[in-house]
Amino acid sequence: QVQLVESGGGLVQAGGSLRLSCAASGGIFSNYYIAWFRQAPEKERDLVADVSQSGGISFYADSVKGRFTISRDNAKNTVFLQMNSLKPEDTALYYCAAGFILRPGARASQYSYWGQGTQVTVSS
Repeated sequence: QVQLVESGGGLVQAGGSLRLSCAASGGIFSNYYIAWFRQAPEKERDLVADVSQSGGISFYADSVKGRFTISRDNAKNTVFLQMNSLKPEDTALYYCAAGFILRPGARASQYSYWGQGTQVTVSS
């Protein structure tokens, strides 16, 4: 079983940047697809980006393409989400998830393991 802990969230002005981290323990990290999801109040949990086990394949939601970059360091059991040019609509609780996924763009229901989330707030 994998445990996930997110960090790096905070308050930032529009146009600013944040780097989220997701540290994993308790499993063979390189076996898992990893994704970042986000959930704003009273909204569904949406996929932001995901990355394959080797890091060679990544997927981005249209709303973040060109602004966010997902990467992973399997030697350190960590996944990162670099977020640039942040907008107020990026404000949400950001979750890291791990699962045995076959292809990019999988839904939240296909992921087995979740972190507690880290809050990102972008002020206008």
